Amino acid sequence: MLRGADVKTLGAAWLLFRSQLAPRVLMAGVVAALVLRIVVGDFGWRDLVAAALMVPVYVFGEWAIHVHLLHLRPFRWRGREVELITAAEHRSHHEYPHNLLGALLGAREAFVLLGLAVPLVVATGCAIVGLASSAVPFATALTAGVAGYALVLTYEWTHFLIHTAHRPRSAYYRTVWRGHRLHHFKNERYWHGITNTVSDRVLGTAPDQRSVPRSATARTLRP
Repeated sequence: MLRGADVKTLGAAWLLFRSQLAPRVLMAGVVAALVLRIVVGDFGWRDLVAAALMVPVYVFGEWAIHVHLLHLRPFRWRGREVELITAAEHRSHHEYPHNLLGALLGAREAFVLLGLAVPLVVATGCAIVGLASSAVPFATALTAGVAGYALVLTYEWTHFLIHTAHRPRSAYYRTVWRGHRLHHFKNERYWHGITNTVSDRVLGTAPDQRSVPRSATARTLRP
């Protein structure tokens, strides 16, 4: 097991990160989508709007996925206990938070995000805009997709870096670093944002940590 404590510098973290399969899949997706967007051309103000709108969608989507999918507890189905693969893998991550490679997505998850989740979000947004106003140009939808892919890659890198021994230097990174550490080692019911604290602040899951009791299930995610 490669421990996060063994990776102490930003450079070492980046070299290791880019050598892993899921980050490489995500990087390839970002590059491919960006190249396609450049080839299609027809840039305009709509591209700025599309990219900007993807940010709040991502911010609250990150929170919702963490809370309702990754922390979904096993449930009964037709007389037997069922646990989603994503929830099981996340529970393992909580059990072994010092396992650095366990902080990364699996290759299958990376492909699902690129091939299904982001396109579905973009398609849904385009459908809503189309019903309310007019059809969204293909080029604009591509821009939204590029932004979505880039945000997912940002998530992967930020989460990985938080679990290394690299210490925060910027005030912003210090905030997300501290919140995620509290999520793992203080109480798993709070601090669900990985790349941001906006969703936690808006949705009430970023309390003063001094008012939060230490959870006995932060490492197990079991009741």
